[in-house]
Amino acid sequence: MQNELFGVVAHDNKNDELRTAEEWSQEAQSLRAALHLHAHRYYNLDAPTIPDAEYDRLFQRLQKIEIEFPDLKTEDSPTSRIGGAALTEFSQVQHAIPMLSLNNGFEDEDVLAFDRRVREGLETQGEIEYAIDLKFDGLAINLRYIDGVFTQAATRGDGTTGEDVTENIRTIRSIPLRLQCENPPAILDVRGEVLMFKADFETLNQRQRENEAKEFANPRNAAAGSLRQLDPKITAQRSLGFFAYGIGYLEGAEKPASHRALLDWYRQIGIPTCQESAIVQGAANLLEFYRGIQLRRTQLAYEIDGVVYKVNRFAEQARLGFVSRAPRFAIAHKFPAEEALTQVLDIEVQVGRTGAITPVARLAPVFVGGVTVTNATLHNEEEVLRKDIRVGDTVIVRRAGDVIPEVVASVLDQRPLHTTSFLLPEHCPVCGSAIVKVQDETIARCSGGWLKCAAQRKGGLFHFASRKALNIEGLGEQLIEQLVDKNVVTTAADFYKLGVLGLSELDRMAEKSAQNILLALENSKATSLPRFIYALGIRHVGESTAKDLAKHFRDMDHLMAANEEQLLQVNDVGPVVAQSILHYFSDTLNVELVRQLIAAGIHWPQVEALDLSSAVFAGKSIVLTGTLPTLSREQASALIEKNGGKIAGSVSKKTHFVVAGDDAGSKLLKARELGITVLSETDLLEMCQD
Repeated sequence: MQNELFGVVAHDNKNDELRTAEEWSQEAQSLRAALHLHAHRYYNLDAPTIPDAEYDRLFQRLQKIEIEFPDLKTEDSPTSRIGGAALTEFSQVQHAIPMLSLNNGFEDEDVLAFDRRVREGLETQGEIEYAIDLKFDGLAINLRYIDGVFTQAATRGDGTTGEDVTENIRTIRSIPLRLQCENPPAILDVRGEVLMFKADFETLNQRQRENEAKEFANPRNAAAGSLRQLDPKITAQRSLGFFAYGIGYLEGAEKPASHRALLDWYRQIGIPTCQESAIVQGAANLLEFYRGIQLRRTQLAYEIDGVVYKVNRFAEQARLGFVSRAPRFAIAHKFPAEEALTQVLDIEVQVGRTGAITPVARLAPVFVGGVTVTNATLHNEEEVLRKDIRVGDTVIVRRAGDVIPEVVASVLDQRPLHTTSFLLPEHCPVCGSAIVKVQDETIARCSGGWLKCAAQRKGGLFHFASRKALNIEGLGEQLIEQLVDKNVVTTAADFYKLGVLGLSELDRMAEKSAQNILLALENSKATSLPRFIYALGIRHVGESTAKDLAKHFRDMDHLMAANEEQLLQVNDVGPVVAQSILHYFSDTLNVELVRQLIAAGIHWPQVEALDLSSAVFAGKSIVLTGTLPTLSREQASALIEKNGGKIAGSVSKKTHFVVAGDDAGSKLLKARELGITVLSETDLLEMCQD
């Protein structure tokens, strides 16, 4: 029963054709039990223990059995109901029109079959007009407006009865409390999704860590958990968003003729909708949109797990009607699974360029998020113990876009006997130096430093050569690893002592390639002071701080000689950063490295002390969000800084302007909430030109 409940194949390897009626009945019963259990954990507890893809697989298996053997279908089968029952802590709300779920498609063939069924149902051979929306990873909600005033909000619940979360929904600023129209309908039920934007999710988890509270596994859980707080004050402390995508009961107004017209009407009366939508003709264009948004998925400000296709015209939707638990006129086309189950084979530790010790789970190979994953980060010792990940555990692994795979949680019901908790080693696995913990830090570090520890040395050298530092093209991780392992390079200054003969003897390095590396090294000598400071790899000194240090001190000698009081005068430099800089330059080896690099020919233009007091953005804090039409993020930042502005990473009351491009997300919403001026790229260029 254990395997059946947690998504491992729920039947033996016998061919389906050879199975007995009793075996089919037993499997159907096991699948129903598993699906009930996981639905309860997902909808009622907000604590799922298997990935969505695993739940979908079990659901499809049960559907297949019940279609083939209708007598095995029971009244309580998960295939005939949606979601879970309302929680008893909230009062219950009866939906005027049921909130049904959608059938899922996973392959192109599923979408083509859906289109074929629609054309057959409408008795046409022509191409159908479809509306496309994103499938948000949040919580479905029904908002009721009476005479234009928000009066009630309810979750989907079991599709017929939901939970009354009115007071919590009132805390979501993007949801209007009164519709923006002179003659509102007597009753309007707005269907949509409550979600948490990625940036707000990171902020929430940071706050949870600071308060030593449990972190949320993903934005969907965070949104659901925030919305189900019995105290609305707690919900109000968490930034939630809302997008409308449908309509329920309507009285006292004429329903728009199509889905697109409905969303246009919503926007007019102040109800938020997502701009990432489309109207297309035919199945081929459905698939084209799907592939396009899949490529841009990681760039979106919120999580999605697919797209939704709907017949656009409501009259045609009515003709097609519903079947069982879902409409015939719509389907959800889900993305390939980005979560999967696998087993932890071992837990090792890796050493970063600053000596940071990172536990890494070695996994049984599993295909997730479009690639085969064999390793996943466990972040730090505290995180491993908090999640209680052990060797031998079956775990949920997540991968989103190009993000490093991470272990979400262990499936405790499948834990083997006699496992032991993770124990951080006392010595560095690379150099044998003691592993130490600094006060007020969660990260343990190798005490060997770059001179003793080859892992720190390799990381530091790769950072020095990276694009945002000295930008030495062709000098990648594999080449640097060889140079260090063969004792050719110890410090960054040794890069500039390399010759064609020494390089060409390395693996996969012909004479032509060696010449290209030497040319890239020569080109890298002409740099800027901020890049050079950043390339040194001083802890806590990122690109922005390096720019501030360069502006303030204007040359390396003044920076290296600065005391704590002088460092604290630099914009955004606090005690922690100041101490890190002082510690770096107190080491004579680091000072000597700077001297050697300059002696090797690295140079930069003199940093002039510019008077920007009258510049258009003098003293202004500016946030960039979204993709601008022509300027890259780096170009826009440089333009703003040239005109006296300071680039900030998040929107607050201290922000003066937000420059927004395409796919602007939560930062843009927050700017509008706070009444901050929003600029387009054109506005930015015109202001700087003036």
